[in-house]
Amino acid sequence: MTAAPKFRSDFLRTFVERGAYYDCSAAEDLDTLFLKERVTAYIGFDCTASSMHIGNLVQLMTLRRLQQAGHRPILLMGGGTTKLGDPSGKDEVRKLLSSEQIEANKQSMVAGIRHLLKFGDGPSDAIMVDNAEWLDTLEYVPFLREVGRHFSVNRMLTMDSVKIRLEREQPLSFLEFNYMICQAYDFVELYKRYGCRLQSSGSDQWGNVVSGIDLGRRVENVQLFGLTTPLITTSSGAKMGKSVSGAVWLNADMRSPYDYWQFWRNTEDGDVGRFARLFTDLPLDEIARLEALQGAELNEAKKVLATEATAVLHGRKAADEAAETARRTFEEGASASGLPTVEIPGHEFPIGVLTLAVRAGVSASNGEARRLIANGGLKIDDVTVTDAKVEIAAAGTIKVSAGKKTHVLVKPI
Repeated sequence: MTAAPKFRSDFLRTFVERGAYYDCSAAEDLDTLFLKERVTAYIGFDCTASSMHIGNLVQLMTLRRLQQAGHRPILLMGGGTTKLGDPSGKDEVRKLLSSEQIEANKQSMVAGIRHLLKFGDGPSDAIMVDNAEWLDTLEYVPFLREVGRHFSVNRMLTMDSVKIRLEREQPLSFLEFNYMICQAYDFVELYKRYGCRLQSSGSDQWGNVVSGIDLGRRVENVQLFGLTTPLITTSSGAKMGKSVSGAVWLNADMRSPYDYWQFWRNTEDGDVGRFARLFTDLPLDEIARLEALQGAELNEAKKVLATEATAVLHGRKAADEAAETARRTFEEGASASGLPTVEIPGHEFPIGVLTLAVRAGVSASNGEARRLIANGGLKIDDVTVTDAKVEIAAAGTIKVSAGKKTHVLVKPI
């Protein structure tokens, strides 16, 4: 990471102040570009799952900041590149998905982030583009002649996405080897179609971004730019977004607004200010006030962070409802109806308490559930479980709790 330049443009200055800046190409020229015109910029997302996750959020917030500053963001969905598989950070070949699954994933992913960006036809409205529009129609030999000739295999072998796989003696398919060429081509195609001059990405994609900048110079004689964000870790050094229950999905049907609120409520003390700058729209002076709080007041700051981060993703109404559900649950001891609900077929009851804890999602395994019970941390309908062999009857909706902060309603059907 390089020291952030002293930017003059509103967007880049805010980007630095929000803690999102890692590096960029031709910093002075990029700053000048932002000063003199409305910039069109893109970030790409492959359609490998039915929801984006918390690891994508820094990039999504970059698009949001662009729009807030009056520039035009492009959400590029990788309907084409998903068919190749990005080798970056992977030790094995990705599972190939059908065209139908890729399309279903794309639609679901975009639907899950509809509150983050304003899409439309206005000058700074976001647009969603699928790179399958051009990649699926390419003719192989003409593509190799027109684009492939600009890529040095020697240089491609030095890229981290390739080099690491080879150093670990893991297979790298020729399909994946083409990924960086297609990503570079995306950048040039977006420039030709929409006047896009900037690609933003995580710092791990820098090699692919530079390839696009170089291709733009070679085939279009245009200066394109790259802007990267840092890998986000917690103050304890853990990778951002890791949780005991798995990936922190952004789609509400895969992680409820209440559970999403709880994820942010459980932020480590040292991360409150940093995460508020990155993942909320709170003014910087208000964030400074919140991160200066200590003790019990810091818990109130975490609630503000949780509500504001949830509002960005799910909308204000869902965020306020999640905050109210939490307040009723923890401050009034109520079994609030807004808690996440898991349905279990009635014929499975009576059910062992360990199985129930796992099925409810408050524990990842029977062993973890046993440890919860041994530590007095598992409750059924607010009663502490002391016997790991107990069976629970289907007597209406059941509240399953792990510790003070995780609560799920189980409904026999």
